[in-house]
This record gives sequence, C-alpha cells and structure tokens, in this order.
Amino acid sequence: MSDDRKNVGQPDRSKIAMHEEHEVRYWTKHLNVTKDQLQKAVDKVGNSAAAVRKELAA
Repeated sequence: MSDDRKNVGQPDRSKIAMHEEHEVRYWTKHLNVTKDQLQKAVDKVGNSAAAVRKELAA
C-alpha cells in the first residue's frame, strides 16, 4: 500500500520503510550509506531508525 500523498503531515522518522522509495532516498542520503548497506542494517536490527543509526555507527 502506498503513502497517501494528500496527507502532508510530518513524516514518521522513527521508522524506516524500505518499501517506500522516497524514504529509502531520504535515509541513504541522511545516513550517508548505500541502499544495500541500509537494507542490511534494517534486516539485522529492524526498521527502528535509532537502532539502524546505532548499527551503522558500530
């Protein structure tokens, strides 16, 4: 299911939605990683942005 583009509220930046291309672009740029690195981190620790940040910093 895709995002409702009419809902223009604040995005939920506490979770990383790998199935949403615009979110993948945001997170790869924000964390300065490749899509593959981001996917591996999400696969390992889940989609919590805090957990992914911690994993990528290690």
